[in-house]
Formats: sequence, C-alpha cells, structure tokens
Amino acid sequence: MTFVPDLTILAAFTLAAAILTITPGPDMTLFMGKTLQQGRKAGIAAVLGAASGIVVHSLFAALGISALLATSATAFSVLKYAGAAYLIYLAVQAVRNGSALTLEDTTVKKESFARIWSQGLLINLLNPKIILFFVTFLPQFVTVGDPHAAGKLLFLGFYFIALGVPACILMVYFAGQFASFLKGSPKAMRAFDWAFAGVMGTFALKLLAARAAAN
Repeated sequence: MTFVPDLTILAAFTLAAAILTITPGPDMTLFMGKTLQQGRKAGIAAVLGAASGIVVHSLFAALGISALLATSATAFSVLKYAGAAYLIYLAVQAVRNGSALTLEDTTVKKESFARIWSQGLLINLLNPKIILFFVTFLPQFVTVGDPHAAGKLLFLGFYFIALGVPACILMVYFAGQFASFLKGSPKAMRAFDWAFAGVMGTFALKLLAARAAAN
C-alpha cells in the first residue's frame, strides 16, 4: 500500500502520537470536565467532536502540503524548517509553563450529545495551535518528490485519530481516577511535560541534523 509510510517512520509517528494523546491540553480539559460534570456519555461526545476537528485538519493539511510539494520543493523545505522551529518552541513552552489541565467536578445542567460534540469540534477546529501543529508536524514524515505524499499525510492524520480516540475514551471511563491522579501528582504532570518536550525536540533536532548531513 503506497500510502502507508515505512515501519521506521510509522514507529516514530506512533510514539509521538501516544505522547501527544496523554499530554493534557484544551481538548482533554473539555472531555474530562464534561465527564466529571455530566457523565461518560457527555465525555464521549466531546472526544468524538475533538476527533472530528482532527479529521478536518488532516484533510486540509494533506491537501495543502501535497499542493506545496507539487509547486515548490524550496517552499516545502522552508515549511519543514519553520515546523522544526515551532516544535522546539512547543518543547520549551511545555517545560517552562507545564500542562494546562483545569477540571471541575461540580454538577451542571445536562447538555445534548450534539451540543457537546460541537464544543469538542470547535475546540480543535478553531485552535490556532492545533492548526500550526498539523501543518508543521505532519511534513516531518514525508519527503520532497514522494508521489504518494498526500496519501501518506492522510493516512497519518487518520492513524493519529485511530490511536487517540480509544485512549481518550479509556480516560473518560476512568475519569475520576485519572483526574485525581493528575491533580494529586505534580511529578506525573511534569513527566508528561518532559516527555512531550522530548518528543518534539527530538523530531526538530533530527530534521536539522539530517539537513546538516546533506550539506
């Protein structure tokens, strides 16, 4: 299957996706908060909405990046190096500021499944950090001149969802225990931050090192 990256790339992407999935952020705050406030059904609705936002970003990233590849190899290289700089920035921010996870377990008025789904959709769809991440992160896994780049980018985007959704639903089902663990264990939160920073920094440095070797 030409749209499936080789095993080395897939293994690296799987590691990155796993770290990203368990790193607290706005989408985790939403689905964990909804679960604690309104139950598991509400949490699952938020997870599916957030995943729908990732589908849209995956489509736009794949189409846009593949078009850039076809138009200008130089522009694509610039995008990759801008992406490396952004990944380093994310790594530094994770270490400096830590993960933002604020959860309230107070009971609130029940919302419809569709309303919570739309909240999950919007929190990822309109988040500029998510947009920048997908536009700069996915290109690290394709190369200039690859005729199957669009298919590989789409595969990676949907693969990210396939890995993330089951993990997030598992968090929903154990939301109380997971939230208590995160709130009561600052060291665990810092471990997430350092793991995230390590993955982002590794990809950025790998890209820069490959460029230096090519020169």
